[in-house]
Amino acid sequence: MTVLTNRQTTAPAHEAGAPLPAGPRSFGTVVKAYIALTKPRIIELLLITTLPVMFLAAGGLPPLWTAVSVMVFGTLSAGSANALNCYVDRDIDQKMRRTRRRPLARHQVSPRGALVFGIVLGVLSTLGLWLTTNWLAAALSTGAILFYVLVYSMILKRRTAQNIVWGGIAGCMPVMIGWAGITGRLDWAPLVLFGVVFFWTPPHTWTLAMRYKEDYAAAKVPMLPVVATERRVILESIAYTWATVLCSLALWPVAGTTLFYPVVAAVLGVMCLWEVYRLLGRLNSGKTGVDLRPMRFFHWSNAYLALLFLAVAIDPLLA
Repeated sequence: MTVLTNRQTTAPAHEAGAPLPAGPRSFGTVVKAYIALTKPRIIELLLITTLPVMFLAAGGLPPLWTAVSVMVFGTLSAGSANALNCYVDRDIDQKMRRTRRRPLARHQVSPRGALVFGIVLGVLSTLGLWLTTNWLAAALSTGAILFYVLVYSMILKRRTAQNIVWGGIAGCMPVMIGWAGITGRLDWAPLVLFGVVFFWTPPHTWTLAMRYKEDYAAAKVPMLPVVATERRVILESIAYTWATVLCSLALWPVAGTTLFYPVVAAVLGVMCLWEVYRLLGRLNSGKTGVDLRPMRFFHWSNAYLALLFLAVAIDPLLA
């Protein structure tokens, strides 16, 4: 996601909101379009939080079959939620530069096809988790799909600037599913990691929304950067980043980790805070818009979450 030049941001008339023309309808194109509906890059981020939690729950290497089952059917679950989200958001996806190349916006997949595809993936993921792990993991997976589609996509996203704060709960569920898949129950450790992802999500998403503020405004989606000043967005991002770091450190006493985890969490936390405060510094120096470079924090927050959960997976192996 690079910064666009002035020439790039001046889109032709048909790009301002009209759907892009559909590509060739070969079998390979259709398959790729359905895969794209699942938003694979988002699924990767969700799986990054799922597998390490299974290491923590097992106190070391998790049972191979259980781990594979959770990852495979967890992928189907996330793909179901994302495909159904594409179905719900097909109207606004055509209006945003960031999303107008999605399959529904390009008419590579019919709305009905996307709806059926999302439902089928959801049913398969629920049945798969139920049959190969336990009912709790299956129930959490189904709850995550329903919450993301019915609560976030259909209610919160277009009605409140707090959409991503509460809607982000769905993105926290893989942590719970991974733990439940191994233990068959919930505990304080996965709740702490749930909190980490919960607090991490708003600043991560808001900095992306700062970069694509005009897109969200054109689609009439009230993301915080659209309805609030840049200062307020950055200050709230700082508050949530502090909450993320403090919550991450709480795993040490709650899960009884070795010193490896809190040291890594502290170092990563300092670096994350440094980056979000640099964003405030650029604002105080008079920079605005793309000159604030919000995508620096967005990309760093991705790395932060991946490295933090890598530490979660490594720590029980050291113990």
